[in-house]
Amino acid sequence: MKRFPIKALVAAAATLLASASALADINIGVSLSLTGPGSGLGIPMQNQFKTWAPTIAGEKVNLIILDDATDPGKGVTNARRFVTEDKVDMIIGSCITAVAAAMTPVAAEAKTVQLAGSPVGVPPGQDGWLFRLPQGNDVMAHAVVGHMKKAGVKTVGFLGYTDAYGEQWLKAFTAEGEKAGIKIIAAERFARTDTSVTPQALKLTAANPDAMLVVASGSGAAMPHKAIVERNFKGKIYQTHAAATMDLMRIGGKDVEGSFVVSGPAMVGAQLPDNHPSKKVAMDFLASYEKAYGAGSANQFAGHAYDARIVLEKIIPVALKKAKPGTPEFRAALKDAMETMGRTVFSHGVMNWTPADHWGYTMETGVMLKVADGKFAVEK
Repeated sequence: MKRFPIKALVAAAATLLASASALADINIGVSLSLTGPGSGLGIPMQNQFKTWAPTIAGEKVNLIILDDATDPGKGVTNARRFVTEDKVDMIIGSCITAVAAAMTPVAAEAKTVQLAGSPVGVPPGQDGWLFRLPQGNDVMAHAVVGHMKKAGVKTVGFLGYTDAYGEQWLKAFTAEGEKAGIKIIAAERFARTDTSVTPQALKLTAANPDAMLVVASGSGAAMPHKAIVERNFKGKIYQTHAAATMDLMRIGGKDVEGSFVVSGPAMVGAQLPDNHPSKKVAMDFLASYEKAYGAGSANQFAGHAYDARIVLEKIIPVALKKAKPGTPEFRAALKDAMETMGRTVFSHGVMNWTPADHWGYTMETGVMLKVADGKFAVEK
């Protein structure tokens, strides 16, 4: 019988142990807009992911972060790589609605959970594997319309992106507005890559609505806002939750003073009443992020990445009882755990996904903010 040296046997055993350990790793593919117009959203999410501890429930978690360049086609390429080459257990992304929507069929075909960092809408029945970290547009439109109603607004001009985010907001706001007797009397659109919206702003101000609703994201939300102000519009201007970042004030300056922005509670933890369920979690998010990256550096998209960790810490232990990472059974177990995890407090509100509802937030989620002295202040 052939004998093997002890050292060789030890080395072989070590290799086998290392392989077994690697098989136990949980791999998560993350597609973010780290370049292009959406980089102001993707980079803060990446920053938050960098602060994550390397293990959850005793298992190593590998984040495979790729840039989708704010391009739906690139997002699809990333998603295909995740499921075919990296064999990921979950996909997170993208932070841009149009990119996330393009990735969804790939994730669904691979029966892999996609945890979107944007409020992506898909046709009914096509979100079986898609869950959202941000609030749905109908939830946030509810808060905006409620504020407008109290302020006596009856007519609104709409200036929004030509893509899915803009269209979904137009649909959600129109439906909520009709219930409150608020009507859109003029609607104009623009592309994320546009550097001017002067013609659109002229048409909207000529319609003379009581208020304007700008539907844009990150730093891109300041340009259309400034264009409306420069056309001497004197009414109220509202922004959506994708604009709840410091970039709005950094770029918009005095032109965005006095405007209203709907947001989740993540950005204003200290201003929330003590009985608000998200107060403690929101304050922890802000404190930890700003400790790592500096005062005033946080934005709500970093908050979504923070909330993703809360999700994983709750569902991974449950899924591990049913299957091993790297298997179809484990991916299915993660989905089942998300649909049954029950009431869970996020920095952005209270989540309760169910098999029938992969949005999860309630209508009380939206917080109305006002830009005052270059900062966000909670509207009382």
